[in-house]
Amino acid sequence: MNPISALSYHIRRWKSTFSTLLALRWNTSFYLYLAGIFSVLIIADAAVLHLTTNMKQGAFDMMVKYRVNVPKPDQDIVIVDINEASLAAMAREYGRWPWPRQVMGEFLEQIEKQHPRAVVFDVLFSDADVYNPDSDAYFDAAIAATKNTYFPMLRLDPADDALSLVKPGMIPGVTAMGAGASSDATVAMVLPYFKSILDSGRMGLHNIYPDIDGIVRQYPVYRNDYGWKIPSLPLRIAEQQGYTQPDAERVLLNWRGPPFTYQSVSFSDVFTDFSSQTKQRRPDEFTGKIVIIGSTAPSLFDIKPTPLSRTHPGVEILATAIDNFKHGDFLRFPDARILYLLLTLIVIWSTAWGFYRNTGRDKIDGLFGASQFILLGISYASINFTNTYINLTGPVTLGLAFFSIARLYDFATSKALENNTVRTAERHSGDLIGVLMLIRLQGNMLNDSLREKICSGMDKIGAHDKSVEIIKGDQQGLWDLFEDTLAISWLCKADDEAARQRIARDIPALENAIGPLLHKYCATTDNDISSIVHEGHIAGGVDARDSWRILFAQTLLNWHETKNS
Repeated sequence: MNPISALSYHIRRWKSTFSTLLALRWNTSFYLYLAGIFSVLIIADAAVLHLTTNMKQGAFDMMVKYRVNVPKPDQDIVIVDINEASLAAMAREYGRWPWPRQVMGEFLEQIEKQHPRAVVFDVLFSDADVYNPDSDAYFDAAIAATKNTYFPMLRLDPADDALSLVKPGMIPGVTAMGAGASSDATVAMVLPYFKSILDSGRMGLHNIYPDIDGIVRQYPVYRNDYGWKIPSLPLRIAEQQGYTQPDAERVLLNWRGPPFTYQSVSFSDVFTDFSSQTKQRRPDEFTGKIVIIGSTAPSLFDIKPTPLSRTHPGVEILATAIDNFKHGDFLRFPDARILYLLLTLIVIWSTAWGFYRNTGRDKIDGLFGASQFILLGISYASINFTNTYINLTGPVTLGLAFFSIARLYDFATSKALENNTVRTAERHSGDLIGVLMLIRLQGNMLNDSLREKICSGMDKIGAHDKSVEIIKGDQQGLWDLFEDTLAISWLCKADDEAARQRIARDIPALENAIGPLLHKYCATTDNDISSIVHEGHIAGGVDARDSWRILFAQTLLNWHETKNS
């Protein structure tokens, strides 16, 4: 024997020995023990560990990216983009960013002439321009002349709150959420510098908080700091414009598409046209629109990773949030932890019970596969056709993990756990009687599922224990001659007359049952069925296999002689 053959032999022998030890130690109870372990882990994960959170987020990202029913971006939302082209074009006259505030003042004055619904700045004006105080004054006056402009403010790390002198109640638009609001608390905030903005109160946070994996999926509606409700910029706009105001502290964004989905115009192009004697752009281009002034320029670093892109401009995320609030179609995500937990346990325990009761591989695979497909289908349909995202990826992921381990154990121990007459004979000593019934299913094309159904149906008939198998003829050559031959075998002690009588009564019952069973599953005719029954002595113990081989050969010879007589 060459080294490779020897190694292969030893591996097969080790596998067989290991599988037998597993089967003797755990038997089919392994599936229930495994379900118990999974149950403990699932409950611990739901309560404390949260290990499946990233899996759920990854599944959400995939579903959002490849959904078929994508909502259209609101055509009344326009981004005036301070892009790289604008930075380069404006630098010739106004220098590098940030430009003098008078630029923004002139732009605001001109755009207000077109009567936009709202002008939203995604630019934080936090400090005075000490080199251009007149420019700041010009911008302040332009803001004061408007009633539809909105500006961001920035929430800093709460760890720095004690260093701040700003109390929540001092900030316009911030309201107490109840009697528990602290009047002495301070919050670390960067507020707009201009008095006209503070006087208007049209301010909101433009903080974006990614999930634990660094991906932006949600948008804060407001912050609850020390009992004070600090609104986000989209919420402040919704309050003023009469849009939907979510009750939740954060919402799952209903994305309109990848970056640059929203209607966008270059800031420098619009600003140049405003200053031109000969206008090239429509005079009502921004009439009735929500105009968001922000930047997609990578050099200004307002780029975030989202489910749709690793480089999603922050201004587009803001536009998505405003769009969601305007239409009230942000994604709700019910925090039904108990329901998801119960559903996961049902999937795992029903699968474990199927393995434990040896329901059949095809049936277990079919039912489990269907359950996973249905759960994923519900999640995918919810994000395509409703505004409520039902996240069932947890039950699917954990169910698949359980099924994989259970199937691996089933594969490793199936031979060792197989309960048939050959193995029964090996476990006994002394003289035994074996009865073999062969039924030839001629002219039938059977698949594995039909074979399993036929075997299951025949196994339920009769009073004495038996083995029911269909020889599939997967091998080439000789064994192909026996394809789709139903083999039914019984075993009893040689001196057990009562057992032999039970077997004798079972034989005609099985002969009568095979015809209707085949008619049910295969639409066969009675002429396609032929059978033979043969009885012989079987040696117990190590000689059992040879005895059954001899009995099988004798049965075939007897069958051949009967046909030719």
